[in-house]
Amino acid sequence: MSNLFDSLRDKLSNTTKRIVLPEGSDERILEAASKLAQEGAVTPVLVGNPDELKQKASDLNLDLGSADILDPNNYSQFDSMVASFVERRKGKATEEKAREILKDENYFGTMLVYMGEADGLVSGAAHSTADTVRPALQIIKTKPGIKKTSGIFIMVKDEEKYAFADCAINISPDSQDLAEIALASADTAKLFDIDPRVAMLSFSTKGSAQSPETEKVTEAVKIAKEQNPELALDGEFQFDAAFVPSVAEKKAPGSELNGDANVFVFPSLEAGNIGYKIAQRMGGFDAVGPVLQGLNQPVNDLSRGCSADDVYKLSLITAAQSL
Repeated sequence: MSNLFDSLRDKLSNTTKRIVLPEGSDERILEAASKLAQEGAVTPVLVGNPDELKQKASDLNLDLGSADILDPNNYSQFDSMVASFVERRKGKATEEKAREILKDENYFGTMLVYMGEADGLVSGAAHSTADTVRPALQIIKTKPGIKKTSGIFIMVKDEEKYAFADCAINISPDSQDLAEIALASADTAKLFDIDPRVAMLSFSTKGSAQSPETEKVTEAVKIAKEQNPELALDGEFQFDAAFVPSVAEKKAPGSELNGDANVFVFPSLEAGNIGYKIAQRMGGFDAVGPVLQGLNQPVNDLSRGCSADDVYKLSLITAAQSL
């Protein structure tokens, strides 16, 4: 696990990435911000009252160093932010309503990213996933050609690294969604030095069973390969046919993956969530994430049970996504 984050720090060593941490009053956020500021790989941008946050950090014996602290109630560019938000929402918010909305730390922080004042955002220590993701979808929005964001986990055990998606966002993705998730997951995998070999999973291997569920995955494979013919991607596969060469030889002879997949796209959120937790709890893998993918600029969601170390690590990931 340490090697993974050493690699991310190396990628960031000659950059000046700024990551917004909207929940500035949370002790875990302050501890992570202090560590980030001291290391210098990422500049944390805290949202809150500067005097209050500095006093709280002092009480906790934390040095915020180079961290920025921005207050929605006393922000010099607030009028410009309001105008930009009204334009972005295309008539869905009046100026008066925008001024109210942008007092919310997550909306304020997301607008900092949208306006180029920061490179990404990490929130969720004291907010729901919806509170973090909704502003991102309304303001930052998804990349061209991508309709939905998705969530990927990087599964790490000693020298082994794999990517599992979507394990966090889309309950019942259709074929187009699965193709988007596969292509986005391949890009995210590269960030973690995984040369992507993408398996589209099902309970069937190459037509061994036929149903609307398996046909959905087969169609997703076709769509993804049309969009990126150079990517090593195949399916539909049962997990063992994607992961075990001897099984792949029997069940999927001639497949370009040959049982050597390292990016696994699950057919539903139910399957993905169960799959990563089995690997984590029974297989002894560390699960890094979920990392949100598909947005124009990176925004990531913490668990409300997160530690300061989780905040620190997800901030590094978010900064690396912005490279």
